[in-house]
Amino acid sequence: MRDLRLIFIAILSLAAGIVLGILGHIWFAGGPGAPSTAISAPTLDLNLLPTYNPTQSFGLATQVNALNQQNAALQGTVDALSAANDALATVAAQPIIVPTELPTNAPAVVPTVGFTSVPALEPTATLTPVPVERSLYRIVPQQSQVTFTLQETRNGTLADVVGTTGEVAGDIIVDPGNPTTSQVGTIRINARTLATGEELRDRAIRAQILLSEEDLYEFVEFVPSELRNLPPTITIGQPYTFELVGNLTLIDTTSEVTFSVEAMLASEDQLIGSATSTIRYFDWGITIPSVPEIASISPDVQLTINFIANRVQN
Repeated sequence: MRDLRLIFIAILSLAAGIVLGILGHIWFAGGPGAPSTAISAPTLDLNLLPTYNPTQSFGLATQVNALNQQNAALQGTVDALSAANDALATVAAQPIIVPTELPTNAPAVVPTVGFTSVPALEPTATLTPVPVERSLYRIVPQQSQVTFTLQETRNGTLADVVGTTGEVAGDIIVDPGNPTTSQVGTIRINARTLATGEELRDRAIRAQILLSEEDLYEFVEFVPSELRNLPPTITIGQPYTFELVGNLTLIDTTSEVTFSVEAMLASEDQLIGSATSTIRYFDWGITIPSVPEIASISPDVQLTINFIANRVQN
């Protein structure tokens, strides 16, 4: 009996040692979750227009034709005003002839013909300022947030697991008068800084799931390829929605993802919004290590990017 007890204790000790060894490896391999560098992303150039798909090209051509017609009408008005101004200038340039012989009983009358400038017109109403041209906005890290949400069954209880980070960067170009020329640049996220509120889980994510403790996989990137269902115009203070299609790269795998976006120009100088998509992590070859207390983990992960972007002054 004593020998059985010793064997049982030895097995328990060995199992405990293995578990502690695994946990110790996860703890140290997962690292502290500190970023290696300040977050940044490739910048956009206001002078470069995006590549359009056929639908966007048709819409853009229609708007260009309308603008050309408006421009022609304005040019006609300018020409008419110019001709009128020339006529007034001709009248003003005529010499003033004063008679040399006047009746003795009549006072001399000198014509007072002259030219005065037209007073400037005053605005009749105060208009809400909007960016006249396409404007560049840059996401503000720490004021923005990336979130992933999935469900796990732990000790018989279904619960949400939420991971967040403020380490996100990217450029957005908005054209209020012609949204089809708007652009979204590469969105870069520091996966190493994702935190779920449980340190051991966070270290497991960095060491075994996203491998983000390795410098090669520290950042996750979303590269947009198309903007769909944009509104005809964008107005300050009015929310608008569209779809953002692009390629999401996790570790060594890239797959297409579509985000549903709601955005709003809060002011001429600030763009705010939220982009949401649901993905399945195994589409990127990601596996989650088995843990005895966790019975199951949902395959669906909701990704959300809540952003605040400030206008970049030219």
